[in-house]
Amino acid sequence: MQFFRSEELKQELDDVDSLTEVKAGRIARRVPEGLGGRRGGGPRLAGGVLGVQGGQGGHERLLACPGEAAPRAARQRRGPRTGTCKLFSPNCRVASTSTRARRIQPCCSSSRRKIMEGAISVPANTRVAVVTGGNKGIGLEVCRQLAGNGVTVVLTARDEARGGAAVEKLGELGLSDVIFHQLEITDASSIGRLAEFLKTRFGRLDILVNNAAIGGVQYAHDTDYGSVTTEEKETLSAMDMDQRFGWLWENCRETYDTAKKGLRTNYYGTKQVIEALLPLLQASSDGRIVNVSSHFGQLRLFRNEELKRELNDIDNLTEERLDELLNMFVKDFEAGTVDSRGWPKYFSTYKVAKATLNAYSRILAREHPELRVNCVHPGYVKTDLTIHSGFLTPEEGGSRVAMVALLPKGGVTGAFFEDFKESSFV
Repeated sequence: MQFFRSEELKQELDDVDSLTEVKAGRIARRVPEGLGGRRGGGPRLAGGVLGVQGGQGGHERLLACPGEAAPRAARQRRGPRTGTCKLFSPNCRVASTSTRARRIQPCCSSSRRKIMEGAISVPANTRVAVVTGGNKGIGLEVCRQLAGNGVTVVLTARDEARGGAAVEKLGELGLSDVIFHQLEITDASSIGRLAEFLKTRFGRLDILVNNAAIGGVQYAHDTDYGSVTTEEKETLSAMDMDQRFGWLWENCRETYDTAKKGLRTNYYGTKQVIEALLPLLQASSDGRIVNVSSHFGQLRLFRNEELKRELNDIDNLTEERLDELLNMFVKDFEAGTVDSRGWPKYFSTYKVAKATLNAYSRILAREHPELRVNCVHPGYVKTDLTIHSGFLTPEEGGSRVAMVALLPKGGVTGAFFEDFKESSFV
């Protein structure tokens, strides 16, 4: 197992109590043809599926990365709510499934299992963090800076190859306490596998940094830095912030589909992750949630005063009302009445998603005083999301996020940070 870089794969391969022949059969059908016949070689990773050499006499076991079942549904504080929203059902739910199948018997000795279990423990005083969208940009920098401060970091990303490459990159910098786990924040089963891994390996979670996000737009321009021409870079360098936002908007287009996808990822996806990992955060003596937000989520950008009032009335605002407001926004978007109804202009989906994430964060802080729940604007950063039009480097943006994640114990909760200091949600 030590040769595998994906911690999720290690967990799947070693979880003999849950492994079934039905699952193994499905796995075997997913392995590329020709992989299963090799002997004597090391692990091979192709398309997220691993062929593993094991057992006496050359017998092989084939195990895939994704597990079959998610954990039990995440429970809301007030009852058995599962975080389902009417508009985005059924994908906005952390569901539970079960299969009946005969167990595969353990293939390793008890002494071997004890060695494996001992090898994955961490000191009780070592903080454990999860960073979503950690393979590049701001997320990668947050991972680097947290690991540099003695935190064991679980770097997550949708793509296994990119996530593994990011961990290798940090390892080359001497940061060995960073491990990778696959995570798609809109996929309940993926979230469930991460939660189970954290529970099994650490038994708690000290820091959750929700960084993964999308623009909620259709880009007319390729988003990687290499696609920005020298001429465009020179033009951008002479622009102020408003002019750069204008250039960015000219290279984007909002559609009904991008609006739904943007809300599903930036609000509901983040919310699903929080709900699934909440028990692990509560198991920490100093659990904290850092939601990477934006000044685009500040309420001053809403032109409807009633909407502003509702989103700022944290003593009375509920998660159910946030769902209703988001459904209202999507209906207005489909009807073409976003402007007349007073929703934010330009990048409206991104702004609405971040504003509701801010409001949800404040609700969490109110309902869970044992946790530190804060939001942070990393600044206008040069990332794929901004087509690298920002002023700040990922390192500079990441440092603003890491600062909030590493605030002293017992500090502020339910706050919005900007430029290394507490600011306003409005």
